[in-house]
Amino acid sequence: MKTTESNIAADSLEINRREFVRAAVGSSFAAAVLPVTAQAIYTDSKGLEAGEVTIPVGAFKMPAYRAMPADSVNAPVVLVISEIFGVHEHIADVARRLAKQGYMAIAPELFERQGDAGSYGEVGKLVAEVISKVPDAQVMRDLDACVAWAKSQGADIGRLGITGFCWGGRITWLYAAHSKTVKAGIAWYGRLVGDRSDLNPIHPVELAGQLGAPVLGLYGGQDAGIPLETVDLMQAALHRGSAAARSSQIHVYPDAPHAFHADYRPSYRKEAAEDGWARCLAWLKVNGV
Repeated sequence: MKTTESNIAADSLEINRREFVRAAVGSSFAAAVLPVTAQAIYTDSKGLEAGEVTIPVGAFKMPAYRAMPADSVNAPVVLVISEIFGVHEHIADVARRLAKQGYMAIAPELFERQGDAGSYGEVGKLVAEVISKVPDAQVMRDLDACVAWAKSQGADIGRLGITGFCWGGRITWLYAAHSKTVKAGIAWYGRLVGDRSDLNPIHPVELAGQLGAPVLGLYGGQDAGIPLETVDLMQAALHRGSAAARSSQIHVYPDAPHAFHADYRPSYRKEAAEDGWARCLAWLKVNGV
C-alpha cells in the first residue's frame, strides 16, 4: 500500500512539475545556459499579445510561446525554432522582436514529449536523454500543427516564414523542404550533414533538390561544430538544387563562432548578430512574408 501511495504521489509531483514547466514557457533561461551574460537583450511586450498558448497536435496539447501585435488582424506568421535548450527566455525574446515587426511569432516546445529540456544543467545529458530521441517526422507534424493553429487564429499563413537557431537551424532547412506553405526560411548555424538514423533519416545537404522555399543560411567561420567544408558542400548542393534552392543564400561571418546570435552567452558577437538580424528581416520581406 505504501508503495502504491508513493507511486501515486510521485506521479502527482511529476504532473505538477510538468504543468509548471508548461505554464512557464519562455519565462526563464534554461538551466544549461546559466549564468546568463550581462549583455542579454530584453524586448518588452508593450503593444503585444505575448505568452503561452496550447496547440493541438492530434490528442497531444503542445505548449508554445506566441507573440503578436495586439489586436492584429491577418498578421503574417513566423515559426521560431529553438536551440536544444527549448523555448526559454531568449527564444521568447526573439518572438517578441518579430512581433514588434508585425508578425505572429510562434515558438513551439518541440521537446515536450521527450522531456523538459530547460531543466537539464548538463548539455551532454540533455542531448542523450532528450534531444537524441526527437524524431524529425514528429517535428514536421508539430510545425504543420502550428501553421494550422495560426490559420485558426486569423493569421495569414499565405505569408509564412520560419527561422531557427542551432538545432532549430537544421529544422529550418528540413521544414523548407517539407512544407508546401512556407515562403522563406532563415537558418542560423544549423547543422548541414550527419549520420542517417531512423529518427534523422535525411539532412539538409541532401534536401537541396526538394526545397520549396528559399533559405538564408547564417554561419560562423569559427564554428568548431560546423566546419566550413560542410557549408561549402551545402553551397554546391544549392546551386544544383530546385529553383528555391538556387534562390537560397548562405552568408558566413569569418570571425564569428557558433551561436553568435545568442546574446545571453559568451559566444555572442554583436556586429554579426545585428547584421544577421537585419538580413533575416529583409529576407522575410523580399520573399513575401
